[in-house]
Amino acid sequence: MLSDVMEDYLKAVYVLQSEEGPPVSTSSVADYLEKTPPTVTDMLGKLEDRGLLDREPYKGVELTPEGEAVALEIVRHHRLLEAYLAEHLDYDWSEVHDEADRLEHHISEEFERRVAEALGQPDVDPHGDPIPGADLEPIEEAGAERLHAAEEGDRVVVARVSDRDDEELDYLADAGVTPGTEIEVVDVAPFGMVTVETPEGEQSLPETVARSIRVRPVEESDEEPAEADA
Repeated sequence: MLSDVMEDYLKAVYVLQSEEGPPVSTSSVADYLEKTPPTVTDMLGKLEDRGLLDREPYKGVELTPEGEAVALEIVRHHRLLEAYLAEHLDYDWSEVHDEADRLEHHISEEFERRVAEALGQPDVDPHGDPIPGADLEPIEEAGAERLHAAEEGDRVVVARVSDRDDEELDYLADAGVTPGTEIEVVDVAPFGMVTVETPEGEQSLPETVARSIRVRPVEESDEEPAEADA
């Protein structure tokens, strides 16, 4: 049986693989989990011994199929819980991450099934992150670029927002930058700021915040339907 901490490590590697591609460096895992590199190295070795990770010296780690299955289950629990807390218990989207972290290891499969049914089998959590299916098949994540890489004049739809910083989420909610929102890139400064037009008005976002936002181009399906001629 795996400990909660081991599951946290597998989830971290999964998320980082999704964002950066494998292999995932020890330093990336340490930053993500706010642990020291020696502590991370020790735990990654234990997970490798259990056949849950493949490790390549000086490069990093990658989940084995067995490790990925464990990670997908924890990620599914986490993101379903976030959605349930936001939709049914009136949690703010900046509050759900830490609460789901505490609960994700301890719910039964029956509880998971009932939560998914109560939510109508959602595809994404409140931050736009995809929710793995009950079959725990690997997710084919649709491509989305980071906002800081967009160009002036681009019209984009917010696809995902990082859930790791509560204050940043509060800031983005006040700025009207949430998943599903269409925005236009007004200016990309050489150093530090990305200015966008949102339904709430013009907003200047620090580059560090813009890096945490993933967007996709506006498609015809996102456009408002034209009114029929009278």
